[in-house]
Amino acid sequence: MQRAPSSDSRVTAGTLALAAIALLIGGAFAGLVVEGVRDPSGAALAFDSYLFRIARFTLWQALLSTLLSVVPALFVARALSRHPRFFGRGFILQLFAVPLALPAIVAALGILALYGRAGYFAGVLSAIGGQGWPGIYGLSGILVAHVFFNLPLATRLFLEALSTVPVDQWRLASQLGMGARPAFRLIEWPTLRAALPGVAGLVFMLCVTSFTIVLTLGGGPRATTLEVAIYQALRFDFDPARAVTLTLLQIALTFVVVLALMRLGANTVGDANLPVAQRRYLSAGLPETVLNTTLIVLALLFVAGPMAATVMSGLGADLGRLAGESAVRQATLTSAVLALLAALLSVALSLSLVMARRALALKRSAGAKTLLEHATDTGAGFVLVVPPIVIGAGWFLLLRTVSDVFAIAPVMVVTVNAVMAMPFAIRAIRPGYDAASERHERLCLLLGISGWSRFWLVDWPSLRRPLATGFAFAMALSLGDLGVIALFGSDALQTLPYLLLARMGNYRTMDAAGLALLLGLVCLALVLVADRLGRGEKI
Repeated sequence: MQRAPSSDSRVTAGTLALAAIALLIGGAFAGLVVEGVRDPSGAALAFDSYLFRIARFTLWQALLSTLLSVVPALFVARALSRHPRFFGRGFILQLFAVPLALPAIVAALGILALYGRAGYFAGVLSAIGGQGWPGIYGLSGILVAHVFFNLPLATRLFLEALSTVPVDQWRLASQLGMGARPAFRLIEWPTLRAALPGVAGLVFMLCVTSFTIVLTLGGGPRATTLEVAIYQALRFDFDPARAVTLTLLQIALTFVVVLALMRLGANTVGDANLPVAQRRYLSAGLPETVLNTTLIVLALLFVAGPMAATVMSGLGADLGRLAGESAVRQATLTSAVLALLAALLSVALSLSLVMARRALALKRSAGAKTLLEHATDTGAGFVLVVPPIVIGAGWFLLLRTVSDVFAIAPVMVVTVNAVMAMPFAIRAIRPGYDAASERHERLCLLLGISGWSRFWLVDWPSLRRPLATGFAFAMALSLGDLGVIALFGSDALQTLPYLLLARMGNYRTMDAAGLALLLGLVCLALVLVADRLGRGEKI
């Protein structure tokens, strides 16, 4: 006879993980509520023209970024799909995965090195404009950075959608002598159109919740989003009432976007892997081949440019002197320790939810899911509704009345980064655990193996690779995060992204370039390791 779900240690672990997530998010809301009750008139007065201007700009830049990312991605994905076999195609797809691994502040520095006032293209842009190039700060910089991150992501998602077109349709189109335009209208466009709302919604959400890009490239009050305004209200103006109002508006906006994403069926974490390209029965003619080649090359240059600029600028810095600075060594050690702890916590929480969901699903004989099963299945997704800067703001307001906010900063950085990395870790762990459970569940019940003994003897051999994949992704995301440390960082607690931002603020651009190169290479190496582990390749 099977045990009740309540007696299963996997369900207990999942319940504790849900409680930890609820405590983190609930504490943030408690801080907002306490501050709102303490100063209700101040929160109400914060609804002024400045607030609505920031909200309007947040939506406007997200809409423009989505259009500039998604529309070109449609044509680039189709071009890559129409040519499934050519030299360098695999390299291009791997290069398009790199922005997923780069910390936003590293990419922002690369864009500045390329298009900034003293960038590599400054002379060309000045000649085109007929006057001195003013730089790329402001809306233009935000749009370029968002397109850099989201064009490759949207391209890969559209390419994944096109790979689902049945081969029989292509074979039939070839037999009918169908040309490129009819094939696009009758075969490719229906598939792309079905994927378009979800991909556009995902990109829009990423742009609405963008913090680091706007903080580094925004260029002043005229180009500020809600999240950056929250940071400024707490760290510079120390206006808690305005911070509460901004935070509540950001939560409401993000909640609406996430609900829309759920209705559209968007993949909220983005798949970094692509299936093997299918055979195409329709050959592209010379004009179409030239057009597709042009699109692919332009997209490649746009994505590769900031990466190359980051490497060139970083190599131009005095790396030896930077490596000898005590501040850099301390920031590197702090980043490594905090990222390691965050990754361990993220993997532990993710595995607990995955195990609990599987245990509850197996013990449910029939009927609808229970509330607990729904929570273990989608609990990690709730963190998407509350961005890191919002959680940090809530806890900042709550803790400032009871203790020294900066003394507890390491705990906040670790916990928030761990929870924010959970959707990625769960995506890596769940398939492996479900497959292992399918093979061994009945045998474990018959032998009475459960708890730690089951995990170590039965699950661990099958989960080592998925757990390592989730760990590497979580550590890379934590290493490059600037959202929480921007609020809680200080001279006593500096990570590499925080130190990089400080050097940029002090106009020490060469030092910032060297730090960006170091941070980018470490995060890229971690994600490449995770990608190889996820595909079952040897390192």
